[in-house]
Amino acid sequence: MEGVQTFDLDSRLTGPLGKKAADALAPLGLETVGDLLRHYPRRHVDRGRLTDIAGLVAGEHATLIAQVEKATLRDMRRRNGQMLQVVIRDEKGGQLDCTFFSPYKVRQFVKPGVRAVFSGKVGVFNQRLQLTHPQFEALDETDALRPFLSVYPANSKVTSQEIARSIRQTLEQIDDPTDPLPEELRRREKLPELGRALRRIHVPESEADIHAARHRLVWDEALGVQLALALRRQDAVSRPAPACPRTAGGLLDAFDADLPFPLTDGQLSVGTEIAADLAGEHPMNRLVQGDVGAGKTIVALRAMLQVVDAGAQAAMLAPTEVLAAQHARSLRAMLGPLGRGGELDGADNATAVTLLTGSMSTKAKRQAMLDAQSGAAGIVVGTHALIQDAVGFADLGLVVVDEQHRFGVEQRDALRARGERAPHMLVMTATPIPRTVAMTVYGDLSVSELKGMPRGRSPVATTVVPLAEHPQWIERVWQRIREEVDAGHQCYVVCPRVGDVEKGDPELDEPPPEEGEPERRPPLAVLDIAPMITEKLAGLRVGILHGKLPPDEKDAVMRSFERAELDVLVATTVIEVGVDVPNATGIVLLDADRFGLSQLHQLRGRVGRGSAPGLCLLVTEMPAATTARERLDAVAGTTDGFELARLDLELRREGDVLGASQSGARSGLKLLSLLRHEEVIAKAQLYAQDLVERDPGLAGHPRLLALVGETLGDEERAAYLDKA
Repeated sequence: MEGVQTFDLDSRLTGPLGKKAADALAPLGLETVGDLLRHYPRRHVDRGRLTDIAGLVAGEHATLIAQVEKATLRDMRRRNGQMLQVVIRDEKGGQLDCTFFSPYKVRQFVKPGVRAVFSGKVGVFNQRLQLTHPQFEALDETDALRPFLSVYPANSKVTSQEIARSIRQTLEQIDDPTDPLPEELRRREKLPELGRALRRIHVPESEADIHAARHRLVWDEALGVQLALALRRQDAVSRPAPACPRTAGGLLDAFDADLPFPLTDGQLSVGTEIAADLAGEHPMNRLVQGDVGAGKTIVALRAMLQVVDAGAQAAMLAPTEVLAAQHARSLRAMLGPLGRGGELDGADNATAVTLLTGSMSTKAKRQAMLDAQSGAAGIVVGTHALIQDAVGFADLGLVVVDEQHRFGVEQRDALRARGERAPHMLVMTATPIPRTVAMTVYGDLSVSELKGMPRGRSPVATTVVPLAEHPQWIERVWQRIREEVDAGHQCYVVCPRVGDVEKGDPELDEPPPEEGEPERRPPLAVLDIAPMITEKLAGLRVGILHGKLPPDEKDAVMRSFERAELDVLVATTVIEVGVDVPNATGIVLLDADRFGLSQLHQLRGRVGRGSAPGLCLLVTEMPAATTARERLDAVAGTTDGFELARLDLELRREGDVLGASQSGARSGLKLLSLLRHEEVIAKAQLYAQDLVERDPGLAGHPRLLALVGETLGDEERAAYLDKA
């Protein structure tokens, strides 16, 4: 209509909403029309399925609309603090009690006269039905006219109701946006146009509207991610790489000839794939995933030797200094004289293995950097210090990244982008990855599964020690450690944290608390528990290891444990990956429920690495029938890492996988579920590959390129795509 201004997805919200409303939404990250319209409802309330208070049944989950009649603050009898007791009434006159145990967060919203949607599990107190701390959303008069109520993620300053009002106001002032998805794709997948989907996700007329809109918007996110990965793949393979074909009579042949054990079928199969990639003139980008103890280090070493034989260098990047030092020692031990280049007892064609970490002395660091720069070191092992600009290589041909989940995209690219030629990239993880995660997070990599276990690996018996029911069993735990040590072995005792009570401890990967779970004590700490353990295990040699120790002290403790100069190592998760002490047979995980499933599986993998069977004790105070105990029972019930990885994905927030934990940035994904949308992800991957092959760089599809930026969520993540 002439004279009426309309806005598009890139318009600032001050246009359709005015400055005051736009400023109120800014703390939620909503600054443009597109931001607001992609702020999807977290749920829809179907008026046709609401429950009358008179029809409520104890134990059921109910959603109802009612008005607050009374709201009274009362002191709690059995503990300090107050609660808000509320009486609500629905349109048919039914009354119901509601109780809120965090009254100061809700009392400003739950007041007499307020009409709202209440949702929660129906309980019984003093023979009366009630809702305890129900979810609620206030309603206005216009909500009464709609068949569905959209409930939005909000904060203490902006309510769901105000967000809904802003969205409706904005929808009235915009034309339908140009659809980024090709018409052929929409037709084949039966997807509505973007404009209709955005309108129906916010203001649906039926359940079919909601399903169709969500399905379409899930496609946007899945395709945006897969296009980002396809562009990364295109960038990677378009650059030249040093061709490193296998050389007869070189270090790799000599190493294979000296191996005291046969390689497994899995190691041979994956090794063949890697050897073929390394021989090519385009960079290998391969992910090798194998369960704990599958023998990935041998696979990586054989790849590094093939590269060294071709006259290039290999770098191995580990997530921690302890693991980097462990890798350097292990590689030297496995190579023997073949890894002592320049030393008197080195083989004629030997290479050198150099360690480079950030905490080394200036003199040692200078020498390591010189060895890397001059080419004297064929293999350089280090932490993130290796990706600093000051570290140069004579001819870097291969980068091995160990435990990829500890590194972000930017860190990985920093190594891959060195020099005119891109080094080959081999990514390893001992945390098995479900198929959808591999497609969505590692879709720029070829994936190899390393199956089978090397000969000589021993079984590990895992037992849950439930202190809630049997507190006296903790004494049996210490007794079992003594028995293992008396048999000539060593043990680990692992605590979730070091010693302070600060949240965000980098060594603590604690799962979120269960809904309604009471406040828990801080997790047990190494520094707090070590004196007690030393007393309980009097006569045994006890050491302490955690990430906050000075690097030289960490290394000294680990060496002492490897040489069997310590019987028991009390540690944090710093031992989670890569630590290989075959004589260690027992591991006790205190507060086991405070670890993630993958962490538990990794930690269990520290034992059973020699000829003697392993023992893993999961000590917990969580009672039976809780989710936490179910998780521990799952770990005790299987040694299949892939099964546990999928269960871990089900129990965790998927944003941890798709967002910050992988890239260091906030995820822009809101609807895509790795569990529910496997088929969409697989299809989107094929479409993305085809689109990028036909239109490299997506120059002819500017809206698709914009979709990639929207999906990735911020400028920092979009920036890595611009490196193409």
